[in-house]
Amino acid sequence: METLNDEKPRVILTEHKIVDNIPQGPTVFDEQFDIKSFKKKFQIVMVRHDHLEMEFDLIGIHPFIANTFRRLMLSDVPTMAIDKVHILNNTSIIQDEVLAHRLGLVPLKADPRLFEHKSDANAPSDEKDTLEFELKVKCSNNKDSIKKESSRAEDMYKNPNVYSKQIKWVPLGNQKNKFKESDIGPIHPDILIAKMRPGHELDIKLFAVKSNGKDHAKFSPVATAFYRLLPDIRIVKPVEGEAALRLQKCFSQGVISIKKDGDRRYAVVNDNHARYDTSSRNVFRYDDLKDCVVMSKVRDHFIFTIESVGALPPEAIFKEAVNILKDRCVSLLTELNNA
Repeated sequence: METLNDEKPRVILTEHKIVDNIPQGPTVFDEQFDIKSFKKKFQIVMVRHDHLEMEFDLIGIHPFIANTFRRLMLSDVPTMAIDKVHILNNTSIIQDEVLAHRLGLVPLKADPRLFEHKSDANAPSDEKDTLEFELKVKCSNNKDSIKKESSRAEDMYKNPNVYSKQIKWVPLGNQKNKFKESDIGPIHPDILIAKMRPGHELDIKLFAVKSNGKDHAKFSPVATAFYRLLPDIRIVKPVEGEAALRLQKCFSQGVISIKKDGDRRYAVVNDNHARYDTSSRNVFRYDDLKDCVVMSKVRDHFIFTIESVGALPPEAIFKEAVNILKDRCVSLLTELNNA
């Protein structure tokens, strides 16, 4: 099989296995690791970014570092979430335990960097470490409804559905001067919490504290954070005519393009879309095509995707993960120096 000419560390995808073209280079655990060479090769390239999702490339690092960032974002970057629920009255059909669990999973806008960790879970609430909310809703018949003959619950009753927007912030201490209500409450106003009918009532106090995903998944700042190796596809033999169309269908949409040169039609790799290939290996189904393409993944080029829940923007989540790793490294070096 023809190999690739560049010196990037790769794994070559064959029909049933993968093959290394270059052995893995030295890591920070090796004596020959050169920090200057690492700084020269290391890059972060932003690919896509909005207020909730970010895609970027980490180039020139070892997989264990990429995985460290992923794990830190999932389980160590803190957020604010409802942790204690005092149910004063619940006459709905939802059990107290189920209702408390659902309320705890409602994501909050509150910026965790503005609050402290609560040192003692049983200590009284403090404006520096706790946010207090209340949920008071009562369902009754809607006698003022214009649509008298309607059978829709929304027309027949008042407050038949309880949504997250009905959770109201109760400022503690000086919080009212520090924060706006629009920056503290639930991120999404239309999260359905419960359905009620006349006679049902909720009277609940909620307490949100700062913690991380290791404590409970509700404290994780990301919906998901994952990475994958950069796919690289090379056509090493010309593929024309009907074979080019078959080759195009072997890969994800947009990866292979068909170009025309007079009456000649031939396949080329669309570099802008090759990064999104799923490496399905369908090309190995065809004896006349499997030797025309070399499929590989670059081992030190990671496509990283972060999807934020909304409390922190994705770039802030990544920066927080970097800061946590930095602090732990400094702490470890201090311990080693003092040993």
